[in-house]
Amino acid sequence: MGPLHGLRVEGSSQGRGNSGVFLMNNYELQILDSYQNPTYFHGQAGAIYKQHAPLVNASRKPGEWQAYDVVFHAPKFDADGKLIQRATFTVFHNGVLIQDHVIVMGVTSHDKPPYYEAHAAKMPLSLQDHHNPMRFRNIWIRELAD
Repeated sequence: MGPLHGLRVEGSSQGRGNSGVFLMNNYELQILDSYQNPTYFHGQAGAIYKQHAPLVNASRKPGEWQAYDVVFHAPKFDADGKLIQRATFTVFHNGVLIQDHVIVMGVTSHDKPPYYEAHAAKMPLSLQDHHNPMRFRNIWIRELAD
């Protein structure tokens, strides 16, 4: 998330700078303007949405670039579609560890409990649009060996 010239900080809670990064279209790392902006604990910047609150709020002021470094290990399913290993996240926000190899309980939905459903071993990364002013840049993806 980054500088927006002529930025006026508007909104509060989930209505201010809300976005997300979806790994494999299923597992969301919450992006939010959490600088002096209280919201529910598992919906703030750097949360694994509705599952794991960040260890600390490392947000910079609105209009300053935020940096997220994410290590994601995808879930694994056997040939019959049975879950054999859950997904995990490690996240650094602005250089600060905020998620320490947390285990994802399943899809990060806003309106239902987490669950796993077998899917391909490789799927897209997507950016969420909540119609809040937001810019992304310098997105790097590097595949890790098992």
